[in-house]
Amino acid sequence: MKRKDYISWDEYFMGVALLASKRSKDPNTQVGACIVDSNNIILSTGYNGFPIGCSDDEYPWAREGDDTKYPYVVHAELNTILNANGKDLRGSRIYVSLFPCNECAKAIIQSGIKEVIYLSDKYAKSVGTLASKRMLASAGVTVRQLEPSIESLTINYNIE
Repeated sequence: MKRKDYISWDEYFMGVALLASKRSKDPNTQVGACIVDSNNIILSTGYNGFPIGCSDDEYPWAREGDDTKYPYVVHAELNTILNANGKDLRGSRIYVSLFPCNECAKAIIQSGIKEVIYLSDKYAKSVGTLASKRMLASAGVTVRQLEPSIESLTINYNIE
């Protein structure tokens, strides 16, 4: 008899996005994303951080003041789209731990991604998130919040 306590595709891909977020060096917000095609094949992953060649030891992580992280950080969604290295993303779906901002929504729409599955909508009432929701809806991109059937998932490196 087969196992019955396996995770769903949605939980699996969101788990990959959450695992990718663990690579982020951002001290405040770690976001991960995973793009998947219609055959449930991962096309790309990414997380929020600085562009390649821009040392995370030399650029600021501050949220306030004259020199903040905001002009430099690449958001997880855009990073994941760029990490796809030109793969055809039309018709794919993106799993992201935090609802996309308006700038990432533009990239999602332009790349042809047709569904956004997110975990948290922490900034639901912000101007950027409201603009994002408006653009995604206008472009016909399906948006849904994942409601996992599990609370947590543990990765155990001791598999003996």
